[in-house]
Amino acid sequence: MDEGGDILIGIDAGTSVIKSTAFDLTGNQIAVASVPNRYRTRPDGAAVQSMDDTWADCVRTLRDLGGKVDDLAARTAAIAVTGQGDGTWLIDRDNRPVTEAWLWLDARAAPLAERVRGSAADRERFAITGTGLNACQMGAQLACMKQIMPEAVEQADAALHCKDWLYLNLTGVRATGPCEAVFTFGDFRTRTYDDRVIEVLGLLPEKRLLPDILDGSETTHPLAAAAAEATGLLAGTPIVLGFLDVACTAVGGGIHTDGRPAGCTIIGSTGMHMRATNQGDVFFNDNLTGYIMPLPIPGMVAQIQSNMASTLNIDWLLNLGAGLLGDFGRAPDRAELIDRIEDWLAASEPGKVLYHPYISEAGERGPFVDAAARAGFIGLSTEHGFAHMIRAVIEGLALAARDCYGAMGAIPREIRLTGGAARSDALRRIFAAAVGASVRTSTRQEAGAAGAAMMAAVAVGAYRDIQACIADWVSPRLGEPEAPDPALAAIYDRTFPAYRDARTALAPVWSALSGNGDDSV
Repeated sequence: MDEGGDILIGIDAGTSVIKSTAFDLTGNQIAVASVPNRYRTRPDGAAVQSMDDTWADCVRTLRDLGGKVDDLAARTAAIAVTGQGDGTWLIDRDNRPVTEAWLWLDARAAPLAERVRGSAADRERFAITGTGLNACQMGAQLACMKQIMPEAVEQADAALHCKDWLYLNLTGVRATGPCEAVFTFGDFRTRTYDDRVIEVLGLLPEKRLLPDILDGSETTHPLAAAAAEATGLLAGTPIVLGFLDVACTAVGGGIHTDGRPAGCTIIGSTGMHMRATNQGDVFFNDNLTGYIMPLPIPGMVAQIQSNMASTLNIDWLLNLGAGLLGDFGRAPDRAELIDRIEDWLAASEPGKVLYHPYISEAGERGPFVDAAARAGFIGLSTEHGFAHMIRAVIEGLALAARDCYGAMGAIPREIRLTGGAARSDALRRIFAAAVGASVRTSTRQEAGAAGAAMMAAVAVGAYRDIQACIADWVSPRLGEPEAPDPALAAIYDRTFPAYRDARTALAPVWSALSGNGDDSV
């Protein structure tokens, strides 16, 4: 480690925001710079993002961070990068984008994934990866690309993910981390590619596109001269390829502290519900759903069920209200609406209206996979107003989390909450009661960037291992446990079976609305 380096930078290129955060070597956050992420959706289910714009936005955050931290370039010991998972970012032999990146939100591969799911070959693939097949993943998307845009696949020389693309621009090195590499194309036990998995989607010829797997806590590459000039940082600065943002956020948010695994839920654009477990103790569900992601902790993995959309449901309802008011010339800003949520929750009764939070055009992926799944309210009457709908949406997110944890075995006794929405007292109270577990939140504002920076701290020798880093960076920042409210928990214990039964019964209705059903529905 450079003796003059007293700062670690964590880059987190998420779906909503791209951030660069500076930390000191003991985990204190110094400054953060961010820009909104930009992507486009289309009626055909596409969700695409300019790869060049993503790099430019990343550069901007690093430049802006330099304006906030004195002498940032000389003080930076290492830079770690993480980002949104799944998706497909194709480059050619000159390391240039072949086409726009397909994001995890892209639904075009859904019919293909649905045809393969549940087959004998898919069951073998699931036994190896521990991960259910869905339209978000590079495997399904590459197979879809071969059908609808084969020229792009032919032109491609590598298939990357978001963080891998940024790492390439920072270092000139093509690589990926263990997470997406093995939950899409490999064996979580060995953290290597597996031809049996690749063959299920007919992608053995495309194995040539898969980059080397790199553990950033063990290997770094120097900041390239061109990237140094663009960012204002020093050429040669060690660059760390972090695990994907979900795994980094889990580590930064406290999924494994004091040598003890726990649950961790990220309440973000998507909802990630995780439990840390020894890789030999993984629970396999019969529905072939969920993810298993390696953690940067030897022998440990995160078993994950993921709701396709989490706070996107809240955004949708708030935007609906704002749009209506805007038609009458009074459009409140987002902060004003968010500030009202606690009041709306206080003005409404719990458990009166059910809401399934499947607002994404890509449907749902956990704890079941159905590209046709859609959001909906059940139980509305003339007595209910906007406050009841807000409550139903937030309760729906909490019940969806319970649904997900139930597909991973026993619900953890304690769940660590992270994500902006976790700062809401009322939301935490609803979540704890609905899931039936104590919750703890971290004072850490940027858990994903912190998790990546923690890998950098180990890589450059600031800590001997990730557990020692967790002891300083994570454990002291966890709040006290918040136990479930017994009366509220009793209400959700009564409503959860109805929530689950209704989403099962609605499957043929969703299919009919999507055009896949028969005339008898």
